[in-house]
Amino acid sequence: MASFASDVKKELTNLQVSVKEARAELMALVRMNGVISVSEHQVVTLDITTENAAIARRIYSSLKMVYLIAPEVLVRRKMKLKKNNVYVVRVKDHVNELLCDMAIDFMGTIQPDTFQAIATDDASKRAYLRGAFMAGGSVNNPETSSYHLEIYSVHEGHNEAIQVLMNDYGFHARMAERRKGYLVYLKEADKISDFLALIGASQAILRFENVRVTRDMRNSINRRVNCENANLTKTVNAAMQQIENIEFIQSTIGLEKLPVKLQEVATVRLNHPDLSLKQLGELIPNGPVSKSGVNHRLRKINQYADALRKAE
Repeated sequence: MASFASDVKKELTNLQVSVKEARAELMALVRMNGVISVSEHQVVTLDITTENAAIARRIYSSLKMVYLIAPEVLVRRKMKLKKNNVYVVRVKDHVNELLCDMAIDFMGTIQPDTFQAIATDDASKRAYLRGAFMAGGSVNNPETSSYHLEIYSVHEGHNEAIQVLMNDYGFHARMAERRKGYLVYLKEADKISDFLALIGASQAILRFENVRVTRDMRNSINRRVNCENANLTKTVNAAMQQIENIEFIQSTIGLEKLPVKLQEVATVRLNHPDLSLKQLGELIPNGPVSKSGVNHRLRKINQYADALRKAE
């Protein structure tokens, strides 16, 4: 069964984009998933690796669109842990020109002017973030876990640049170091929804928001039920204490020793142990008596019983 994150990525790979946007996506994908190798004969090869077949197709089609390159696509099988397919999009022709256009040198180092080519272009910045998410992004399924979206990168400098780019849109993204790399992440549901909108995942937003509304409503109902249960428990405990005190008074001095108003509420409470204060007030002779009035009389009975116990 496909994960929510893989569904988001599949949707992103189906978006129609311009040549300029495809180039920005590729810049992120190459920086994050690309490996440069140089043979003994100084032949430069670029491998872009992914475990997602849809992303591999996207890389292939974007390379053809932007650079008029027809790369090879290799499929390998992982031997450890999950034995997923690994797709390698291999570029052998015009690699130097491609890397130069993306501001990447032959050693695979990201040059300082990483975002100069897209810094003033909103569509390209969105496309770069879309490519970064396809390359190293993940988002939790809102149905089964807490809200969390992250983009993983091996290079700290590139991770910081992604954080800056996200925060240019007001996401207040945070960064964390992991054992083998770095994360930029979002925890707030609103921010995650806005980020999915920014990179063009409209179908994912509908699913995310639907789950979010249902989940928040369910949580609200649960809180209300828990509150009502707590109040009910409190009411039952109070009623049991009142009955215990009334029975104590009855067995020691008799209820007739109480003032008339206290006798009335004591008798009604003994006869109706499960009623609320409001319902008790409606049954008191010469009533009805308000909820606060009933509560006041019952407190007096409790005090009377406490005094009797101390006097024993």
